[in-house]
Amino acid sequence: MATTTRSTIVAVYASPSAAQAAANELKKNGFDSDDIDIGSGESSERPHEGGITGWFKRIFGQDRHEDEPYYENATRRGNVVLSVEARGDNLDRAADILNRHSPIDVHREFVGSPHEAPRKTGESGAVPVVNEELRVGKRSVLRGGVRIYTREVEEPVEEKLRLREEKVYVDRQPADRAATDADRRTDAEQVIEMKEYVDEPVVSKQARVTEEIRVGKDTTEREQTIRDTVRRTEVNVEDLGKGRDSALHSDFRRDFDARYGASGGNYDEYAPAYNYGYAMAADPRYRGKRFDEVEPDLRSDYGRRYPNSAWERMKDSVRYGWDKVTGKASSAAAGTR
Repeated sequence: MATTTRSTIVAVYASPSAAQAAANELKKNGFDSDDIDIGSGESSERPHEGGITGWFKRIFGQDRHEDEPYYENATRRGNVVLSVEARGDNLDRAADILNRHSPIDVHREFVGSPHEAPRKTGESGAVPVVNEELRVGKRSVLRGGVRIYTREVEEPVEEKLRLREEKVYVDRQPADRAATDADRRTDAEQVIEMKEYVDEPVVSKQARVTEEIRVGKDTTEREQTIRDTVRRTEVNVEDLGKGRDSALHSDFRRDFDARYGASGGNYDEYAPAYNYGYAMAADPRYRGKRFDEVEPDLRSDYGRRYPNSAWERMKDSVRYGWDKVTGKASSAAAGTR
């Protein structure tokens, strides 16, 4: 019997409404309500499981998970934790839905918290660089063939044949005439013999070869081009401190203040989007192309690099960074494009 692995994905939201919106979208996409749980503070949608402490034990098990303090700290600060159980083929879909509702990064939010856990210093991290290689070989596969059987069968046949049959008859006829010398030669014996012949059919059989079936095979070779895709790890190192006082950074900051300043947002949250758009516009893969042409690729790649940052929220920042390279940038302070 096949087995299916179920995994739990956890996301933290700044408000119950954002968590509920994510949960509602999960349900609309076929995720079972019993597999979705929302926890906040010391309560949970399943209070019989022991409040938020029991909720964490159910998610992480009895052994304390290394990330558990981050989530506990997030709930103490008023954030809402949402978890969803999904099978392997639905994990990516569930993650995309959760990311669309702008979850917060609990590890970054932890820094500076009054309940911050001890942090280790002097540690280093490693990013594995994985490249796939395409290996092509060949094997013989039975595709078909011919097997010939022979057997003897009897078939009824018929031929029409004309047969001749002879029959001797004796005809006596009365006569009254003078005897001749020939008639008087009675001294000699006369024998008249006439034989009867009849045709009878004679049947014989002769085996003749009427057809020969020969079996062989021809071998030909052909050249086939194998096309596939291989994956490789592309590493982009972003220096978070470099260029903060540069003209480019100042321009990004001015656009942010004009575009998002009234919303009370944080520039540090949007800066990666500006830098990402700027870097992609200079990438040889996209050089000479319009933003609208490559937006689907950028959206997918951005989601992988920044899973906690919603594309629709950052799209204008990405495009502004892109347009800085293509020469089409126009800050919101001077009027939108």
